[in-house]
Amino acid sequence: MHAQELAVKTDETNQYLTFTLGEEDFALEIGKIREVLDYTTITKVPRMPEFLRGVINLRGNVVPVIDLKQKLGMGAIEQSVDTCIVIVEIMIDDEMTQMGALADSVKEVTEIDPSDISPPPKLGIKVNNEFIRGMGRQEDKFLIILNIDKVLTTAELDMVQKTNA
Repeated sequence: MHAQELAVKTDETNQYLTFTLGEEDFALEIGKIREVLDYTTITKVPRMPEFLRGVINLRGNVVPVIDLKQKLGMGAIEQSVDTCIVIVEIMIDDEMTQMGALADSVKEVTEIDPSDISPPPKLGIKVNNEFIRGMGRQEDKFLIILNIDKVLTTAELDMVQKTNA
């Protein structure tokens, strides 16, 4: 997949970009996504947590890149021909900030009817799953719909913001 702009109306919240992390399928609201890039050189930033892979140059802007798979406790992404960087917009201190999220592969933009989205499962244990917006049913499987604004903690967002400065 080559770098591409995603020209979609942001008020259509039933459209999602689907991607894989390991063997699992995930989705993000299309309104949060700016573009999808082929894997590019990531410059490491010293003394950052493991999941913060570094920064990339995006048309003259410094954009931090996180390993979404590692952040979710699923191991690190191993670069392959399908590895992509999904550029998302998140709110940090009332300011819209761009961030890259590594994905094993990007699949497609799909529509999920709101009636096909269930709330995150209650597991009966103290697991912080507020970063899961819901579970989207797609044919015979589930997509984990992420709330990208909640994937990072406040302290982690602060680190991302500092790499963006």
